[in-house]
Parts: sequence; structure tokens; C-alpha cells
Amino acid sequence: MLSHEQSCNVSYNQQYDSYAWLSQRAWVEIDLEAISHNVQQLRRLISAHTQLMAVVKADAYGHGAVTVAQTALQSGASWLGVATVPEGIQLRQAGIKAPILILGATYTSTQIQAIADWQLQPTICSPKQALVFSDTLASINHDVIAVHIKLDTGMSRLGTNWQQGAEFVQLVQRLPHLEIKSIYSHLATADSPDTFVMEQQHQRFEEAIAKIKSTGIKIPLLHLANSAGTLADRALHYDIVRPGLAIYGLSPAPHLQNVINLRPVLQVKARVTQVKNIAPGAGVSYGHQFIAPCEIRLAVVGIGYADGVPRNLSNKLQVLIQGQRVPQIGTITMDQMMLNITSLPDIQEGEVVTLLGQQGQEKITADDWATQLNTISWEILCGFKHRLPRLAGRGEK
Repeated sequence: MLSHEQSCNVSYNQQYDSYAWLSQRAWVEIDLEAISHNVQQLRRLISAHTQLMAVVKADAYGHGAVTVAQTALQSGASWLGVATVPEGIQLRQAGIKAPILILGATYTSTQIQAIADWQLQPTICSPKQALVFSDTLASINHDVIAVHIKLDTGMSRLGTNWQQGAEFVQLVQRLPHLEIKSIYSHLATADSPDTFVMEQQHQRFEEAIAKIKSTGIKIPLLHLANSAGTLADRALHYDIVRPGLAIYGLSPAPHLQNVINLRPVLQVKARVTQVKNIAPGAGVSYGHQFIAPCEIRLAVVGIGYADGVPRNLSNKLQVLIQGQRVPQIGTITMDQMMLNITSLPDIQEGEVVTLLGQQGQEKITADDWATQLNTISWEILCGFKHRLPRLAGRGEK
């Protein structure tokens, strides 16, 4: 594992000197080698003609969009997917030239102008939006932009109903200033062991594409599969796959865990800021939700819910110190939490605590937190706030 002296910041283009880690109470470590490994594993799964779009929206699920995008492209990805125009602009400003698909809806003239200026590729999800794009591009005397048609095959989110797909595509094709680059849809239940809905969406997509082709329209690219779809069924791969979670080393579902070998990318760490003993009967933290049953050696750690550690994990969380699990006690506060380190009498201030990640043989994952909170690992990863610097490192294999 890289020492902290060898680590470097990889978020927001901030430059930290080689000793910056000394001042950090808490941080997120990003294993760039794991990103490369995961992309290469996905590339081996898909066919040679299928391209890989790395989904780096939401600051690459909290991992740092620019560095993740650069690493993914170097490792076999050829497209990038973002949710918003500013996310795409951030990548362009970093010098990234790969095609960037905006997965979210864009309507305003300001957004359209920015899309044209920064050579981004928008999703067109309705006839009204298509007309707005064409009219706006005409008003700014812009030639043509590549657009991607979104069909709703059962997600009931963005997109025109698949049954009107042919008419929608014909409309877009007739409009000046718009060039159809792809037609795509999104799977709602690809992470479920029950494949009925996924197969239904796949069939609807196939029917819509067949009808579009019957009109004589040539479709450059088709795509349907997210991470779960990519892992679940090769028939869903088409011309592009759009993995997000799998790039970050997590499986979208337990039954898909062994399809390929994925390595978690993110670790969350903090430092012990004070060590003390508390007497039997002493209450810990707000509300005294924990009362010491005996004398306890307690460690205060400099990380809390303002950094992205869910308060609902209070008195449930375990963390790793010196390769051993220890319990968090009391209510997790905005900037700090407390641990029961009675079993580790030599812990001192400055000791590194791993909240997510691996120490020795012990490992705590985003899936573990998600299970405790009855949520999903995507939400856990996206929850770590930007006051935690992202440091490049090399995780345990």
C-alpha cells in the first residue's frame, strides 16, 4: 500500500505537497490501479466491437471525476457519461477529449449553448426538447451537434415511450442542426434475480429498434446495459455498455458478484484525535444514547456526518484499527465520533482509523453500510463530502 507521503490529491485539481496528509483529520483514498483493473475486467467481458462508457456522474460516484475519467480512458473506456452540463464542462476543462454523453435532460438556451461550445452530446428525450434544441442552435448559427435518443421501455423516467419511438426518431432526423448518434434506454430491474422485467424491457427495445429500422433510418449506435445489465446478460451489450458502480469495484447485486473480479476503489480513513478513559455510568455523545457499563478506554475520531458518515449508523458502526474491528459508541456528531478501544490499550492520538476499506484480513465495504441502513451502496459512495480530500493510493489486493 502506498504511504501517505506518496499520496497525492486527485479531486478538484487541487495540488497538495507531499506532506499535506499530515494535516488531514480524515480523507478518502482512491485506488487508481483498482479502477484500471475493473475497466479491464469489463472490457474482457464484452466483445471487441462493443465500446465501454465509463459513467462518472456525481463526481464519479464521489471518487473524483477528472482522475477517474482519465484512468478509465487509459484503461479501455472510450466514452464518458455524466448527468449534467457542468459535469461535462469540468471534464473538458481538464483536457479530456473523449465523447461525453449527458444522461440528464437539458432544455434551456444557456445549457444548449454550453453543450455546443464544449462539444458535449445531449440526451434528447421528447419531441418538445428536440424542437427547442433545433431552434436554439439555429438562433446561434451553430451547425450540427450529435444527440442521443432516449426511449422509455419501462423505467418511467426520462424518454419517449418506446411505442412512439419510430415517430420520435423520424422527427429528430428531419430537424436541422441535430445528428442522431445513438438510440438508448435504461434498465429498471437488471440487478434483480427475477429477470422478467429486464427481458420485457429488452424485448420492447428490440421491437422499437426494428420499427425504426423499417422506416429506412440507419442507427449508428445502440446501448441499453448499465453495470447490472452488463454483468447479467451479454445480449444486452449492443454497441456500448454504460457501467457505473462496477467501475468503482462493487457488484450491483449479490448474485452478480462472481461474474468478473472487481476490486473496491474507495477507502475512507480518519485519525484518532484524543484518547481517554471514562468511568462506569458515563454517557457518551449527544443524548447519552450510550452509557458505559464499565470503565472504557475511548477514542475520539475526527470524522462525522458532515463528512458523509450517516448519523443513523450511531451505535451500529464498526471500524478498523490496527487490523481489528472496534465498535463506534454514542451518537455520531457533525465532525466527530467516539470508539470503544478498550481492547486496544496501545492506541494513541494520530492512529489511522479505517471506516471503509481493508486493514489486514478485515474488510468493511459500502455494501455493509448499505445493508445496515436499508439503502444501496451507490448512495453510500456518493455521500462523502468534498471537505474530505481525495488521495490517490493503492489498496490491498
